[in-house]
Order: sequence, then structure tokens, then C-alpha cells
Amino acid sequence: MDSSSCGSCSCSFSSSSSSSSSSSSSDEEIIVLLNEERHKKRPRKRRRYWIHPILKRREEHGEFHRLIQQLKLYHDGFRRYFGMSVSDFENLLQMLAPSLRKEHTHYRKPIEPEQRLTVCLRFLITGDSYHTIASSFRLGVSTVSLIVSEACDAIWHCLRDEQLPVPTEEMWRNTARRFHDRWNFPNCLGAMHGKRVLCNYKGTFTVGLLALVDADCRFLMVDVGSFGSNSDGDIFADSALGKALRDGSLNVPPPSELPGAPELGKVRHVIVADEAFPLKPYLLRSYPGRRLPTDMRIFNYRLSRARHVSENAFGILSRRFRVFRRSLQVRPAVVDKVVKAACALCNYLRSDGGDQDHAPEDDHDYARTLQAFKRCPGRRATAEAQNVRELFKDYFNSPAGEVACQYDHVNHSSAS
Repeated sequence: MDSSSCGSCSCSFSSSSSSSSSSSSSDEEIIVLLNEERHKKRPRKRRRYWIHPILKRREEHGEFHRLIQQLKLYHDGFRRYFGMSVSDFENLLQMLAPSLRKEHTHYRKPIEPEQRLTVCLRFLITGDSYHTIASSFRLGVSTVSLIVSEACDAIWHCLRDEQLPVPTEEMWRNTARRFHDRWNFPNCLGAMHGKRVLCNYKGTFTVGLLALVDADCRFLMVDVGSFGSNSDGDIFADSALGKALRDGSLNVPPPSELPGAPELGKVRHVIVADEAFPLKPYLLRSYPGRRLPTDMRIFNYRLSRARHVSENAFGILSRRFRVFRRSLQVRPAVVDKVVKAACALCNYLRSDGGDQDHAPEDDHDYARTLQAFKRCPGRRATAEAQNVRELFKDYFNSPAGEVACQYDHVNHSSAS
């Protein structure tokens, strides 16, 4: 009985072990099969068309071959369509053609440089999606995406040295003279401003654009690519412009006397900015606080009067290129190219020196700006930076530096 029982137990134990081993083996086989199936390359989906029939008829129905060729005969319509004259377009094409030209192959005919430039300009001017532009020009969506990226890159590299060169000392002096002649602000190298470019590519984010603008709303220097969540002051501190100003490696002219005020001594050349930027010896911002004395309010008015050209420049940029009025649906790397190309084109289209894009002066805008300055908090600044601001304040309140309208503006803002 005992032997039989033991034998039975022994057989029972052996059967359970065998079953467990079999189950484990089968699980392992299933896992192996699943892994093999997962790593097994799926057969590539066969393309229905090498070139879609709609795209084959590009020369018959595409916007470039139909509408645009006719617009060249009607210059007003061409200017409305491209935001530039026919001659400006032809000159631009001549400069960019070597960079946009593609080699002929046995597979398909390359897209000519003129059509590539046209596609890129329509993207910048309208802000339409790649799908909309692709349908209009009878091109593939991926082709439009590649054209925009390459053309923006070519625009920046071809126009950068001509339209946004590294300023020399003589260029800085000319800019300072222009600020004094036009906006009654001597020793001014430019107006600083920041803009956020909204993007929506696998999530919503913003890219920072920092620009230095001259007295005629032309971009002198631009810095693109910073995180939009950073403040303008932080972007400026990390930018190449900010570092060059701190290092003194930007060919800035030496200090000079303010016109008609030798008693103030030689004063540094400065950049004017809004309350988002810190006060530096080379960077002026307004006096913070409320119930400021008249002389400080006059300084704030004169600074805002010179600084508003930077806001005008961004307004001109957005009006010319409506892509900045929408959320960009492109890769982050392409965003930088789009912004740089638009700034270079904006300068290119203003190279004739015309003032038709300048926003008119608005006294009430100045009053609102001054009220905003009163509410902005102060920041710690060095004694040297405060002394530079004091010198400009004294100059603007002296007979040599005052302008007839400043007291009316200050009195109007205080009354309101």
C-alpha cells in the first residue's frame, strides 16, 4: 500500500512536472514567433503611380504656368500677388537661380528655379499650408516642403551679406546720424525688439526672434532660434549681439559729444529698448515707476519715440509676409530658415529707401506707451548704466536737446 501510494505520488509528480515543462516550452515558442513576426519586414506598399496623373498636367493647369505668366503682363496684379515689382522679382531670381537650379536626370524633369522661388514666395506671402500650395501648383506636398526649406535657405545666404552685413564703425555712425536727424535721438545705434513666432508641429511652441532695427525700419541684425518661453532680456543676453556688445567686438564707435552739449562730455553710443530689457551702459530703457518727475517723463517719451521704429519693422514684416499671422505648420529647423529669409527679403524690398510702409506717428500711442512704462518694474543696474541714462535725460531737457512737442506729449499723458 505504501509502495503503491508512493508510486502513485511519484507518477503524479512526474506528470505535473512534464505538463509544466511543456507549457513553458510552448510559451517560449509563442514569444519567439511573435518576435519574429514583429521584426519581419512588411512588404512595401506598391505605388499606384510613379507620377500622379494630376501632377503630369502641371504645365497645363498649374498656377505657375498659367496665372503667373499672365500676371507678368499686368504689373499691378503682379505686385499684389507677390508683394514686389516684376523687376524686383527678376533681380531676385537672377541672384538665387544658381542655388535653386537642379540637375537633369533620366527619371523626371527638374522643377525650374523660377517656379521654386514662386512657391517659396507664395508660402511666405500667404501663409497657406503645404497642401494648399501643392494643389494650386500641381506639385507633391513633400516637394513643396523641400522647396520652401531650400529656397528660404538660399534667400538667406544670398541676401545676408548685402542686406544684413556685419556693421562697420562707419555704418554705425551713419545709423546714429539717421536716428538724430529723423527721431532727435543722438548716439543711437538702433532699436531693439523681440517677437514670438508661433509654431504647431507635433505640439505648440514658440520661437524667439530678436532684432535690431535702424531709423528707417530696416533690420540691422537678427537672432532666431531661442525658446519663445524665455524673456526678451534673457534672449538678448544669450544672443551673439548681446555677447558682442559685452565684449566690445562689434565695431561700435567710441563715445562722442552730444550735439550742442559739450558740457556733458563724451557719451557712449547706445541701443534703445522697451521695459523687457535690462538697463546697461550700451542699452537704454525707460525710467520705471509712477508719478515720475517731468524730466524723467520727457526722457521716457523721447526713448519711446525712437524705439517705436522696431515695432513698425515687425508690423511691416507681418504685413508683407502673412505667414507670421498664422501658426507655422513646419519643422522647427525650417522655422529658423523662414524667419531669416523673411527678414532679408524685407530689407531687400526696402532697399529703394521708400517710406510708404512707415506707420504714422500717433500721439495717443505714445501716451499709452508712457503709461505702460510707469507700471513696469525696475531692475538692478550698474552705476555706469544709470549715469548714461542720466546724461541723455539731462540732454533732452536742455535747450540743445529738447524738441518743441515733448512738453505737449508729456502734459497730455499726465492729464489722461
